[in-house]
Amino acid sequence: MSGNGGLFRASGGAICAGVDGEDEIEWRVSDEPVPYEEALAFMDQRAAAIRDGSASECIWLLEHPPLFTAGTSADAAELFNPLRFPVYEAGRGGRYTYHGPGQRVGYIMLDLDKRGKDIRCFVRALEGWMIDALADLGVVAHRAPGRIGIWVGDGPDEKKIGALGVRVKRWVTLHGLALNVAPNLSHFGGIVPCGIAELGVTSLADLGKQTAMKTVDAALKRRFTGFLSALERPRKES
Repeated sequence: MSGNGGLFRASGGAICAGVDGEDEIEWRVSDEPVPYEEALAFMDQRAAAIRDGSASECIWLLEHPPLFTAGTSADAAELFNPLRFPVYEAGRGGRYTYHGPGQRVGYIMLDLDKRGKDIRCFVRALEGWMIDALADLGVVAHRAPGRIGIWVGDGPDEKKIGALGVRVKRWVTLHGLALNVAPNLSHFGGIVPCGIAELGVTSLADLGKQTAMKTVDAALKRRFTGFLSALERPRKES
């Protein structure tokens, strides 16, 4: 897949100054749902190009048609799929995840070789980025000890609003995050989302926040500098 190919349009370049290399990161935003195979092909090609220095780092915001992806820890017993959506081996960490219209997926292709070489820090920074963006959208979200993803509510009302799954290849990141804006929540019933059966899934729309995808994108872009700063912040030696 090369150029725009009708699948996405380039959207800006620099977000704002303040973090080294930020003005060199390319942002892409899809206008239409992107087939999963093509997204995988693009990520693999771009990661290789980032590694050999022939392309810039890239953030790609998109939606997919309804589908499930299986991470490296996926358990076949957690896939029911009554609507027979396609299922893809993703190559990322984690278990089964749903993607579909109304969900903002962010694929993050960054060179950790120049951003700290700390995968745990990268994952935590992704979580913080999602929490900060949701705060701008009027939603208080949090991490949950022992559980991957971003959550809202507490006790029996706690639900998952954001997922993340990453792969790092030669210190270049692939895959990334997914925020539930207004997806069909019944589609999540085809899996045990991320292997957690006892808690539900929610969205901005489900929480009463009717939010345009462009507004979500703007929140992610606004909070991007903080995400990069979290990657590059000096960490104490253990």
